[in-house]
Amino acid sequence: MSKTPDSGKAEDDEPSTVEQYLVKDPERFALNMARMIEQAGKAASAWAEPREKGDVRDHVAEPVVDMVKTFSKLSEYWLSDPQRALEAQTRLFSGYMTVWANAIQRTSNAAEATEDAVKPERGDKRFLDPEWGRNAFFDFLKQAYLVTSRWAADLVEHADGLDEHTRHKAGFYVKQVSNAISPSNFILTNPELFRETVASNGENLVRGMKMLAEDIAAGKGDLKLRQADYSPFEIGRNIATTPGKVVGRSDVAEIIQYDPATETVLKRPLLICPPWINKFYILDLNPQKSFIRWAIEQGHTVFVISWINPDERHGAKGWEAYIREGLQYGLDTVEKATGERDVNAIGYCVGGTLLAAALALMAREGDDRIKSATFFTTQVDFTHAGDLKVFVDEEQVAAVEKSMSEKGYLDGTKMATAFNMLRSGDLIWPYVVNNYMRGKDPLPFDLLYWNADSTRMGAANHSFYLRNCYLENNLSRGMMELAGHTVSLGDITIPIYNLASKEDHIAPALSVFLGSKYFGGKVEYVMAGSGHIAGVVNPPASNKYQYWTGDTPTGDFGQWVAKATDHPGSWWPHWQSWIEAKDNTRVPARKPGKHMKTLGDAPGTYVKVRV
Repeated sequence: MSKTPDSGKAEDDEPSTVEQYLVKDPERFALNMARMIEQAGKAASAWAEPREKGDVRDHVAEPVVDMVKTFSKLSEYWLSDPQRALEAQTRLFSGYMTVWANAIQRTSNAAEATEDAVKPERGDKRFLDPEWGRNAFFDFLKQAYLVTSRWAADLVEHADGLDEHTRHKAGFYVKQVSNAISPSNFILTNPELFRETVASNGENLVRGMKMLAEDIAAGKGDLKLRQADYSPFEIGRNIATTPGKVVGRSDVAEIIQYDPATETVLKRPLLICPPWINKFYILDLNPQKSFIRWAIEQGHTVFVISWINPDERHGAKGWEAYIREGLQYGLDTVEKATGERDVNAIGYCVGGTLLAAALALMAREGDDRIKSATFFTTQVDFTHAGDLKVFVDEEQVAAVEKSMSEKGYLDGTKMATAFNMLRSGDLIWPYVVNNYMRGKDPLPFDLLYWNADSTRMGAANHSFYLRNCYLENNLSRGMMELAGHTVSLGDITIPIYNLASKEDHIAPALSVFLGSKYFGGKVEYVMAGSGHIAGVVNPPASNKYQYWTGDTPTGDFGQWVAKATDHPGSWWPHWQSWIEAKDNTRVPARKPGKHMKTLGDAPGTYVKVRV
């Protein structure tokens, strides 16, 4: 059956049949409904038991209160002027009248095509089933939903009286509510789900409730939404398999040195500082996608910091500890293992923000071991920091700090949920529908296995990050205090390779671009295609996406993009050429353990600690 993706209407006029929505075996259906209720009871028990024991304390009211406050400000703007309120109501009423007129026309003359009041956005996969277009009931639901959600989004966009932060939050919350109430998310209002439920006599709901109970139990009282079949994957067996050794271990980090793949290597070793919000093996998912393996094949002696998954013991360790016991400990380890002081460094996401802060501190302290720095989708200025800023204001940060003070850390599920909410239409609701309503197991996917392998946030570390970066923007303002110094990015005069991703929703390309001006040395700004992960993990062999290079990253971002040169494929070879242009001296390959005792095989033990 062919269909148009924009409207969900079938290209032919095959009529919708009532029979496909009628229960064929009422007795079996009733039995399955009883089984579903039984499984729902188990899900409720899995949710309630840890709360009764005091192991889980709900903080649901805090974000809900913030959402209510935000919507109250939005309502105040529209209701404060009767004329403005009337115009808004008229727009909504007009949309509903168009939907109603379409429904009447379709009912009275099914053969006559009607134009939808509003069409789904390009790429919206929720309404692809032909019944959304040819069945008058489901077509009405779809159009009424789209009219309402588009109208609500317009209310935010045209609320000129709101401050920018409130507008940003209102837009984000409207999007979350709109995604949640979509008719595609419910059995009786989604034709595909309705048909599947009837065809299986409700067995899909029995399986779905069973999975829901399992996922709540796995989250120890909170829903741990499964996005893939995780069972085929095991760290060190078919994930993070690049051979190497753990050559150092501190309270917050293991240092991994990888085996060489070439007879000679670049004289300068490469130290990678990944984010601690996720685990480092995003850069080593499998041999085909591994940036680490590729860098080794280009002649780098690669060292990686594998951060601890913190618990109550690490609650007081802030950024200074992560710099001293992570980054600088890594540099010490590199020097012991290779005899080299001069190092190339890479920082990814918040790992890059830490690297930038560390470089500013090291400049004040006279530590010049890092000779070039590469930042992957890293923000140092947080003025335009994307949707994560929705979660950051004084009240919300104080609430997070209060929550962390109870255990010394923020549960990994909290951060995972926040990141999933940034793309709830892709990372939450499709899996809710697939898992708990269709009762289908998700497919194996290594990237989503990594995404689900969440980490805790140490209290002092996370509080410092939220306040100094997102809330107060102290790093770019030259007001961040570390180890008794007020540090400045202007003191960083080494060459910088600053990589952004065009569709990044966590570190927007504009934000990365604007951050470039704060460094004291020359910055090579490169913008990759795709987003926060796929834009970075884009091996040349895949021949996917593209990247842009251009002039010095100053002035207007739009003008830089307009003048930039578009290159097909991966940016990795371009980065390699940039590195080699700084120092291409080669020496015999170095094997882990030659100059120091090793502590085990890569990928180490810290990465295997799960929440």
